[in-house]
Amino acid sequence: MGMKHFNPTTPSLRNMTVSTFDEITKKTPEKSLLTTKKKHSGRNAYGRITVRHQGGGNRQKYRIVDFKRRKDDMPATVIGIEYDPNRSANIALIEYEDGERAYILAPIGLTDGNKVVSGEKADIKPGNCMKIESIPVGTMIHNIELNPGQGGKLVRAAGQEAQLMAKEGKYAHVRLPSGEMRLVMAKCRATIGTIGNADHENVNVGKAGKTRHMGIRPTVRGSVMNPCDHPHGGGEGRAPVGHSGPMTPWGKPALGYKTRKRNKQSNKFIVKRRK
Repeated sequence: MGMKHFNPTTPSLRNMTVSTFDEITKKTPEKSLLTTKKKHSGRNAYGRITVRHQGGGNRQKYRIVDFKRRKDDMPATVIGIEYDPNRSANIALIEYEDGERAYILAPIGLTDGNKVVSGEKADIKPGNCMKIESIPVGTMIHNIELNPGQGGKLVRAAGQEAQLMAKEGKYAHVRLPSGEMRLVMAKCRATIGTIGNADHENVNVGKAGKTRHMGIRPTVRGSVMNPCDHPHGGGEGRAPVGHSGPMTPWGKPALGYKTRKRNKQSNKFIVKRRK
């Protein structure tokens, strides 16, 4: 997938880039797989802002993506590759032999007319889904389950891939995109291939208006606030933060501060940390 550049007729267009959407082959979504998506603007049930910098943005419909792939041994034909406003990856509309349609994450190499299938007898081809115990060591995978039957939870963003490194007993060693090595139950399912739309990370937004279209509101620097509003605030002119290191608005260290619980239950499944 390529990137489109613009002539600098305005300051915002000078560095702005957009995707050429070469992979997209179907422009209108499947109505039976759409559902409403309500905006919360970062508010919780009490109406208090719990996630800052959210609000506004274009209206969106949620696409119901099949992360479980439970229809075994029934081939499905790819109808088209679509854009999904709810994720960085593109999605593929597939139709099973019985007429049912579903959305799946579109891996690199999947095009219109291709066949995908899930189950133990599936070939090692992009888009096919099976249990990790049936996948050869060294294969690139995505949409990995953490518990059997739960649906894919890991490696679902554009351009991402994990590698099956080894299989030992009822567990498999999987190297995640972050570099972390993790144990995953061999009974869990994963999908073959690398997720498409790999150039998503190279898109330059270019102007503030595009972030507002995405529902992201402005971020104010703490150093321009008052001391009552932020630990970095106060002082005459451009003052330093006044601490040994940068801090969050709530006084916690902003860089290198570990937020993971020490006794988290899943720690035993991490063989090697990403750092």
